[in-house]
Amino acid sequence: MGASAKPDTSLKGQLLIAMPTMSDERFARTVIYMCAHSPAGAMGLVVNRLIDSISFPALLKQLEIDLPAPTRDIRIHFGGPVESGRGFVLHSADYDGDSTLKIDGDIGLTASIGVLRDIATGTGPTRSLFALGYAGWGPGQLDGEIQANAWLHVSADPELLFNADLEQKWDLAVRKIGFDVSLLSSQAGRA
Repeated sequence: MGASAKPDTSLKGQLLIAMPTMSDERFARTVIYMCAHSPAGAMGLVVNRLIDSISFPALLKQLEIDLPAPTRDIRIHFGGPVESGRGFVLHSADYDGDSTLKIDGDIGLTASIGVLRDIATGTGPTRSLFALGYAGWGPGQLDGEIQANAWLHVSADPELLFNADLEQKWDLAVRKIGFDVSLLSSQAGRA
């Protein structure tokens, strides 16, 4: 691009926080970790919703994946409505598998059975989040939603990202911006 090129406005590595006015129930009060954001589109994982309809061992059995019993409880997150049968592991950067995508210095993303095997045997990343599906946006779509006040965004940190208290994650993310959650109105308006 020439002299008129925009500065980097990528939200990769950031948290998207749904505004109280979010009308799409799939995303109401969600926090999404952004894995990619470019002019071609965006992709992220919802990090504060679980899928309660299936356990990790039952999922492995259904997929006919033979793994040892996990050394810790692995919860299945609702990563988003796109490709809901596809699994992703968002994890600390101390793990680097063959198909790991480094998102930033602290976080990686791996979508392979190998990372699940490593997590199950206790040799995987120190911290991880397993999600089925993802949130995706076409070219310019997310930028338009942000301009329409559907989302806030803030830098991500591993403590918030991997916090097991999913009920508080949205409130904590909003507070990280510096807002008092009680001041965010569910009514949109303009001054």
